[in-house]
Amino acid sequence: MASASLLVWAVNTYIPVMNSDQLLNLTYLGLLGLVIGGSYLVANRHNLGQTAQYGAIWGLIFVGVVAAYGLWGDVSRDLSGGQSLSDAGAIVVPQARDGHYYLTLDINDTPVNFVVDTGASKMVLTQRDAARIGIDPAELRYLGSANTANGVVRTADVWLDRVTLGPITDTDFRATVNQGQMEGSLLGMSYLDAFSSIQFSDGTLTLIR
Repeated sequence: MASASLLVWAVNTYIPVMNSDQLLNLTYLGLLGLVIGGSYLVANRHNLGQTAQYGAIWGLIFVGVVAAYGLWGDVSRDLSGGQSLSDAGAIVVPQARDGHYYLTLDINDTPVNFVVDTGASKMVLTQRDAARIGIDPAELRYLGSANTANGVVRTADVWLDRVTLGPITDTDFRATVNQGQMEGSLLGMSYLDAFSSIQFSDGTLTLIR
């Protein structure tokens, strides 16, 4: 029962994020496992109790293989550093497991993680990220407002000395600091509009300035 439950968990967790080639490979592995397992059961039909134990063990091993297979894309992206610069000078960003695209920009020489949000009109900093780049949130004047899933929040305009992404640096860039609670800073259209091309294709975001 435990191996069956883990198999259901692995299927529900990893299959939705696999592409067609990965699904075909996984199907092949599954069929191969069924053939091997069926042959083993037939050969050991007189000792089914011990066979069931071995079957549970191999089931757990199979689930581990499925989990590792599903995680490999994320692991390889982490090892490669996520975003990268192509030979043509484009910024290439892989899609994360949660469906979002994440970019790390150097703001005033401090790395800040952003989630790409084409629905946001501006670059929006959390209170924590604002403090990290040298802005005191307590001294800001929150005269603006923004509609969020949690209602209307107050915002304050700030000017960033330097915003760097790979070889691209913008100076005197206008952003906002959110007075409310946010899980992370947002990279909105005020920054993305500066790129001549923004392409979403096959789980990859490509930015060309």
